[in-house]
Amino acid sequence: MDKFVINGDHRLKGSVRTDGSKNAALPIIFGSLLIDRGETVIKNVPPLRDIYTAIKVMEHLGAKVTYNAQHCVLTVNAENIDQNTAPYELMRQMRASFLALGPILARLGEARVSLPGGCVLGARPVNFHVAGFRAMGAKVTEHGGYVVARGKPLKGGVIYFDRPSHTGTENIFYGAVTAKGKTIITNAACDPEVIDVANFLNKAGARIHGAGTPNIVIEPVKRLNAIEYSVSGDRLVAGTYLIAGAITGGEVRVTGCAPETLTVVLHKLMEMGCKVTQTSKSVTLKGPRKLSPVSVTTFPYPGFPTDLQACIMAAACVGSGTSHITETVFEDRFSHTMEMRRLGAGIDISSNEAIITGVKELHGAEVMASDIRAGAGIVLACLAAKGRSDVLRVYHVDRGYYKLEEKLSSLGADIVRIKE
Repeated sequence: MDKFVINGDHRLKGSVRTDGSKNAALPIIFGSLLIDRGETVIKNVPPLRDIYTAIKVMEHLGAKVTYNAQHCVLTVNAENIDQNTAPYELMRQMRASFLALGPILARLGEARVSLPGGCVLGARPVNFHVAGFRAMGAKVTEHGGYVVARGKPLKGGVIYFDRPSHTGTENIFYGAVTAKGKTIITNAACDPEVIDVANFLNKAGARIHGAGTPNIVIEPVKRLNAIEYSVSGDRLVAGTYLIAGAITGGEVRVTGCAPETLTVVLHKLMEMGCKVTQTSKSVTLKGPRKLSPVSVTTFPYPGFPTDLQACIMAAACVGSGTSHITETVFEDRFSHTMEMRRLGAGIDISSNEAIITGVKELHGAEVMASDIRAGAGIVLACLAAKGRSDVLRVYHVDRGYYKLEEKLSSLGADIVRIKE
């Protein structure tokens, strides 16, 4: 397994472009299964481990997929889908593969999809998906670790989520676009990635109204058409680079991502003393000599993203005073705190709240990544630490960040990948 070797305490400076959004690219790739004629071309698809896993799932189902990783262009021909089962050996690698359920069910009338894997973040139930498809007339059962759904044609209906779920919202899109009758989703996820998926489907001929709001209406169409579509920039990767600038007292410009998708993140960084300037296509952050304390509560979009919680915690570790971070989205999402303590951080955990007492400096140590976003936060903490740090299990980081070490090096970080 590869590791990162980081010699910290270097001020980052420069410009970096974010990659295409993984959390938009994956549902768009699975959404292309709905298009039963022609080739769909998807651009700005980042060459990440999860993308290659999605390609394997697509090919198992019978789709023909080509991917030019150098140019980030993926082509899908889903005319001959002939398998209705997404197997465990592929599904266990990432949770987003559960998004295969909706397209398979809509195309074939029956889907057999393994319960998902991916990052272990406490309870991440798929009950929203199941309840939604049942409301559309599908018979859904669970047997031997597989969710089995049967129903053709699916029928439009009113679907209510107890709390917003972006994958749940996207999966219902797939079933609803060709269902019999109108579908209404109440308390839908408002994430920019959900808007991206809706824009992709609408360009292909779907009629989805209200994406980006809690109330979405889907009017059915007979079929979708092959198109070209470009995935939006990754706001989570962009946020990571900006916080890297903040934690090192540097000055970083990030392009390739819409600044308005990072509004609450930028506000919190300004509360910590950072100077932020924006254009329509870029954000520039200049960090202070010492960050101020901050209070953050993670919440579904447009709240503070749980996927940047570890990064903002790393920044708080080298700030002045006491910061508070409350995690409301996932259980057990403080796995990175033990590793940050190894670097000298002062962090106490009480239930779903972390209390961070800023320290004068962190010191290098051997640490490990436990999931994608925890790994990114630990890398940022190591960038601020004095001395050498070894970050193990970086395959987790590779699931969400393309060549993170090269991007950070281009900004002045002393970080290399060592193959073991």
